[in-house]
Amino acid sequence: METNHQETEMEKEAVINESEPMNENAPAVEEQDETEKLKKDLKEQNDKYLYLMAEFDNFRRRVSKDKLEWMQTAGKDVIVSLLEVLDDCDRAEKQIKAEDVKSQHEGTLLVFGKLRNILQQKGLKAMESIHSDFDVEKHEAISEIPVSDELKGKVIDELEKGYYLNDKLIRFAKVVVGK
Repeated sequence: METNHQETEMEKEAVINESEPMNENAPAVEEQDETEKLKKDLKEQNDKYLYLMAEFDNFRRRVSKDKLEWMQTAGKDVIVSLLEVLDDCDRAEKQIKAEDVKSQHEGTLLVFGKLRNILQQKGLKAMESIHSDFDVEKHEAISEIPVSDELKGKVIDELEKGYYLNDKLIRFAKVVVGK
């Protein structure tokens, strides 16, 4: 039995001795595997980052190009609509040479009416300022004149109309205010 026991001990030592060199290399192999894995992850993340940067750069270029194109054609619709008024102005210019003042007056009023209608269709609306309270958000006071108590702080005269485009103020009214 002792022989069996000694053989078993010797086998255990041999197994331990054989595994010791492996144990010494095992942490090195694990570190190497982990290092390789980290390098692989880093490369993947770097590739994703470069892809996203390129994608963003392409997006930025597309938006810039679209914006430029939009700005160049934004007023096209309004300009095309106003060409009719320009044609009417050309016809009116020819009529001015005629001596019929009444027809010149009527033609001029028709051109002005047509221009106003086209601009209103595009969303332009004139501001009504006369006899309203002076508002610094909508009016620009050019001068003040003395008035009766009931007209103080009110718009007395309008030198230039104010305008809204689609309910957004695009030009202040230049007014005379009572003081």
